[in-house]
Amino acid sequence: MNKKTSKWVTLLLLSIIALFVIFIGFSWGKRNAGQPGGSPVSGGPPSGGAGGPSSGGAGGPSSGGERTASSGRSGGTAAAQSGGSGSGSQTGGGTQTSGAQRMPGAGTGGQGQSRNATVVRVTPVVLGTIENSVVINGDVLARTQVSIYPTVAGKLTEARFQVGDTVRKGDVVAMVDPSKPGEVYSRSPVVSTISGTILDAPVNSGDTLTVQTPVYVIGDIASLLVETFVPERFSTAARKGLTAEVSLEALPGTLFNMVVDEISPVLDPASRTLKIHLRFTRQDPHIRAGMFATVSLVTNTRKDVPVIPRGAVINTYGSWIVFIVNERNIAARREIFLGLENEQFIEVISGLEVGDQVVTAGQNFLSDGDPVRVVP
Repeated sequence: MNKKTSKWVTLLLLSIIALFVIFIGFSWGKRNAGQPGGSPVSGGPPSGGAGGPSSGGAGGPSSGGERTASSGRSGGTAAAQSGGSGSGSQTGGGTQTSGAQRMPGAGTGGQGQSRNATVVRVTPVVLGTIENSVVINGDVLARTQVSIYPTVAGKLTEARFQVGDTVRKGDVVAMVDPSKPGEVYSRSPVVSTISGTILDAPVNSGDTLTVQTPVYVIGDIASLLVETFVPERFSTAARKGLTAEVSLEALPGTLFNMVVDEISPVLDPASRTLKIHLRFTRQDPHIRAGMFATVSLVTNTRKDVPVIPRGAVINTYGSWIVFIVNERNIAARREIFLGLENEQFIEVISGLEVGDQVVTAGQNFLSDGDPVRVVP
């Protein structure tokens, strides 16, 4: 290594050592400046002669002993003040430490905080009556409806009644002339076989009739019924005495109670249906034969069984479940088994107890163990 290089290395090392010394001195001075009572306390005189004006002897007006005591007291006071400040700092530090100790707890609480409660509506499981029904269509008919035929073939010469007229059994309703070309016969009367109201008059005067041509259709409209046809799969449940509710297209908003009165002994092989007749439990003058009827026929009834609203049940992976709410407003999942059902309610065979609070609104957003808030 040449001399020039050695010189630069020596200068660099000296510079580093100088910077290190300056840094140490700066740090030491800053630490001493921050210490309480760190200023030097001198109890002695700058030069000590006994009895001199600046001497430390006793009795001098500015004796070093008094300054020493005063300085000692001042140092003590400063120390006390500094100590008080230190105490205050410690107190403040304690407060900060206490706050720091609370922060982890707050963080823990934040992590353990429950999700927002789901708003739900509930209804209790109660004992009730549930009916299973099938909805079918039918027609309003007169209970007794008979076609009146002539006893001889010929020309209808006189029709004495019109549709809507009332006739009695034995009344002559029409006349038929059986005469043929070249032959003259007396007119033959057509006699009503029942009492009732003329519902139809399919022929007119001058028409040629046979003994199989109906002249009038007469029915007893004072006693009406509804004729309907039950699908084969419900035919085994049909029996006399079953109740039904009937609505009529001509009278919207009104329900009429009916009872099964007649049942055909055989099914129609073409439609695979069973014909039944229902009678009204109360006659209404506004009901007329020929009206279109919608029949809700009760096929099964269960009484005093646990029932819940139909909308509370959820079908998940082939199972039926509901959610109930306990006294701590926590939702719990329950799998249930169902019985009869109708448009509004479902029978619960197992899985729930009477009095359980079943969620009827908001259950699609719940999981087992979720908190809930019940609203009316």
